[in-house]
Amino acid sequence: MGRRTEVARQDFLSRVRQWVGRAGADSHERHTLALIGKSALAATIAWVVAHDWMQAHSPAFAPFSAVLIMQVTVYQSVVQSLRYVGAVAAGVALQLLLGHLAGPGLVTFVLVALAAMLIGRWRHLGSQGSQVVTAAFFAFSTYVSASTGLERVTQLGQIILLVVIGCGAGLLVNLLIMPPLRYRSAEHGIHTLAHSLCDLISDVYPALREGMLDEERTSHWRQRAAQLGPMVAQAQSSVHTARESVYFNPRRMFRRHSHHTEFSGYQAIIDALERVTYQVGSMTRSLNQWHGNENPREFTTHYGDFLAAIAEIMQTFSEIEEDRLGEQARQLCSLAEEAQEKYHDLANYTDDLPLDDPSRPYGILLAEATRLMDEAQHTCDVLQHAVDEEG
Repeated sequence: MGRRTEVARQDFLSRVRQWVGRAGADSHERHTLALIGKSALAATIAWVVAHDWMQAHSPAFAPFSAVLIMQVTVYQSVVQSLRYVGAVAAGVALQLLLGHLAGPGLVTFVLVALAAMLIGRWRHLGSQGSQVVTAAFFAFSTYVSASTGLERVTQLGQIILLVVIGCGAGLLVNLLIMPPLRYRSAEHGIHTLAHSLCDLISDVYPALREGMLDEERTSHWRQRAAQLGPMVAQAQSSVHTARESVYFNPRRMFRRHSHHTEFSGYQAIIDALERVTYQVGSMTRSLNQWHGNENPREFTTHYGDFLAAIAEIMQTFSEIEEDRLGEQARQLCSLAEEAQEKYHDLANYTDDLPLDDPSRPYGILLAEATRLMDEAQHTCDVLQHAVDEEG
């Protein structure tokens, strides 16, 4: 028992050391630690202002607000602050109005609850819509406990002021202390998706060259292609977050010469990779349905050669780096030219094949190869154009 406990303790310490080690680089762990530290600092500042300086009746509103609006990007902190202050103000104003008209009774609570829930569904409040109800209920409690009309107005107004103070503290800390620039998150999203595509295509083309299209193999390809959808969504989100991190961020002035300040090249890559996932999915479905039919070895060899060229392009996309974009854009264009040659060899061979025969997927596979080639060429051209403009 003691030996097992010691092993578990050593394993835990090892994982902690690995996590801390990763936190030393520009990583998710480092961003997590920074966000936790900044949230704690913003909450402390808000508490000092609300409790020690203002001696507010409900000072916890301020630090709670500071933590709530601390987001990954400065832009999102600004957006969420505006929405949160608006939601709280709506809830408090609702209670003040209905309390004045109907008094502090149960009927007022029911009316406040119904109205707050309706207002909270307003799409412009986004995820902060639920705060309308929360603020309205706190406001009702404050309204009921106050003894005079002036005290009620004063305390309800103080709730809004505390929320503004908390949001202000959160924004100030996020803006001045390590304001996040998520350039690397865009690259990571591209790396993950392109690497997964490269792995799948790299498993397909050797089997095509060897003519090994058994049902178990092709079914596995089809399942893997179907699992790429969530990766596309994550990659799109990473580029969106990276672009968003530039807005209102003072650090951008030190990155004027960044190759992807506007992320146009990266967005083009993600959009192209998204379309490639659909084409690869269609290709693997066709191959899975073809395993029992005649498949000319020469056709599968040409197709495998073409996919090998596409896999090299995906491999380069999986290694995209900000500091090497110029070099990598030229490399991608060269790889696209090689893929064009393989595609023409494939297209020339299929001239004598029954492309319109629905029982054989030559036409579908050639169409997917055409689309894959178009996407590869288009993306290389767009990336090269973006690099040339920055240069």
